[in-house]
Amino acid sequence: MNRLGASGVEVSALSFGAAAIGNLYTEVGEEQAHEAVEAAWQRGIRYFDTAPHYGLGLSERRLGAALRGHPREQYTISTKVGRRLEPSDGTGDDLAGGFAVPATHRRVWDFSADGIRRTLESSLERLGLDRVDIVYLHDPDEHAEWAFREGYPALEKLRSEGVIGAIGAGMNQAEMLTRFIRDTDVDVVLCAGRYTLLDQSALTGLLPAAHERGKSVVIGGAFNSGLLANPQPGAKYNYTVAPSDLVQRALRLKSVAHRHGTTLRAAALAFCAAHPAVASVLVGARSAHEVRDCAHQFAARVPAGFWQDLRAKGLLPADAPVPGEVPSKEPS
Repeated sequence: MNRLGASGVEVSALSFGAAAIGNLYTEVGEEQAHEAVEAAWQRGIRYFDTAPHYGLGLSERRLGAALRGHPREQYTISTKVGRRLEPSDGTGDDLAGGFAVPATHRRVWDFSADGIRRTLESSLERLGLDRVDIVYLHDPDEHAEWAFREGYPALEKLRSEGVIGAIGAGMNQAEMLTRFIRDTDVDVVLCAGRYTLLDQSALTGLLPAAHERGKSVVIGGAFNSGLLANPQPGAKYNYTVAPSDLVQRALRLKSVAHRHGTTLRAAALAFCAAHPAVASVLVGARSAHEVRDCAHQFAARVPAGFWQDLRAKGLLPADAPVPGEVPSKEPS
């Protein structure tokens, strides 16, 4: 288990992202969702992440139900604030929002102190819990000043009251997360898709700043929405269809991996985990099979020659830490 910043909250090195069991893109049955969470538990995963946004609350309800039979003190759970759910009398589905669920609610951006407390209270009710360990400001991209002016202080107050153990922000970009690391007292940030074998944009600012300040980073999107899990035409990259040049680059990475007797999935996960600022790698899974495969790949050793080969071919920056070359987790 790895501690988040200076907080007392600890997370497992591999963690479970619960967006998929909130019917991300396609439906997932109740039993399948439960089995996915149980498989994560059986593989030693003890950090679980969710959000109201995921399936309009479905992810939180399913995750809470699946974890109910396990001792609360043995796992860490995070949710997010910034998108408040309001009942809707609309019909149809939420596929435009990315989830195959009925449009029973609508999302309202709300980074106010009152909105954050109300959102957290609703999340606790759906989860069936009296507390969560980590709360992230969720995707404040278009609401930066609101989030910094009202949202962050609200989380800081909740942390000081002991309601939350650790606070942070979760986004699909590195620049604003770097600002959170530098300008606030967050414990952790969740960076999705910006530190992978295809995108190392978090390496220039975010990860060095976090390491220097003793803050933690959770890396999500290690497979960039699927392209690094199974590179082929039509695969998704950051939630949309991957452009052909990135498909070809991913296929080159896969070829190098096979030549060294490993898999691209194992390499993708190992790369994310190798940076000393990274506390956990968050993987989304919609079935027990996917969870078991991720756990197996995460535990696999990737040969040193693979990383050397990538650098020689210009497929990996020379300054990107890799397994076996990693400095101490202690900040310099």
